[in-house]
Amino acid sequence: MGFAAVARVTDQTWTACAVQDNVNFGLAAGGQLDLHTTLCFESRTARASIVIDNFGSDPVYHGHHTARIYKLGSYISVPIILPDGSYFGNLCAIDPAPAELSSARTLGMFEMFAELIAIQLASQGRQQEAEVALTRERETAALREQFIAVLGHDLRNPLSAISATAELLALRKQEPDLVKIGQRLKTSALRMARLIDDVMDFARGRLGSGIGVSIDVVDDLAAALRAVVTEVRIANPEHVLADDIALDTPVRCDRARVQQLLSNLLGNAVTHGETGFPVRVRVRLEQGELVLSVMNGGNAIAPDALGEVFEPYWRPTTSKPGGGLGLGLYICRQIVLAHGGTLDVSSSSQEGTCFVARLPAGV
Repeated sequence: MGFAAVARVTDQTWTACAVQDNVNFGLAAGGQLDLHTTLCFESRTARASIVIDNFGSDPVYHGHHTARIYKLGSYISVPIILPDGSYFGNLCAIDPAPAELSSARTLGMFEMFAELIAIQLASQGRQQEAEVALTRERETAALREQFIAVLGHDLRNPLSAISATAELLALRKQEPDLVKIGQRLKTSALRMARLIDDVMDFARGRLGSGIGVSIDVVDDLAAALRAVVTEVRIANPEHVLADDIALDTPVRCDRARVQQLLSNLLGNAVTHGETGFPVRVRVRLEQGELVLSVMNGGNAIAPDALGEVFEPYWRPTTSKPGGGLGLGLYICRQIVLAHGGTLDVSSSSQEGTCFVARLPAGV
């Protein structure tokens, strides 16, 4: 055939997408024909191939205006139907001379090529859609990260004012009621600060940058962890906190992150533990590892839920109202992983619930 083309055919236009022209037909890729001067319009309407070996003797298309306009002797047009059933266009070929096109071999070859073109077009379409979706997701992620950073900053400013007010009220020793109000404000401010930290850490972890750690030699980790216990103890006077923290050598870790780890584990313990059982904290150096454990009594975590406790937004079915966002344990695990350590949990009605973090701590 002297001329072949892959054409995009709509109900109004005929546009060449790819062209092989050996007879100087004069149409290049991107060129257009009047749709109604072509037989592709009829092929599209019927969703069927049109094959003409010889316009001069064809019982249906003898004298057809398409043959007169383009001086055609033979013609074939096969629909290109995409996998989703939509009509893309036609694979067509023409020649000034008659040609045997209606044979099973020739028609089958054109139909096979049309099917392959449809598959390729669909694949390219899916790839383009995926690239667009990926670009949009990256843009959304960047905006989300900026929003969270701004939100965290803007929330901390009024929170600092609340904390300062709470400190001032707590100094009014001659007015016990104001002291109590100050303590409650301080407790709420500390809890809100932890929630902000958790949300921002969660966002960073989910956005791919992960939770950052700055590991250094820490000489006063024991004192830093005791300060965390004291803070939680003051904020939760209804709970008994028993700490056994013994670190006689420096530890390599991120001091602030390990404090956050203990704070989150203690927050989980006082939220879900029963007040009739003490919350026990134990910290030791064992065989080059910092081993930090927090244990509380109360309802055991169901065995089938133990594998889910470190997932975002996980909360036990027996959780109390206002028990947080369900991000604390997820953040704990990310902190431990960032240190190259492990975090395990065990739970039973007899022994209580115990979280054990093991972090490499060699100096």
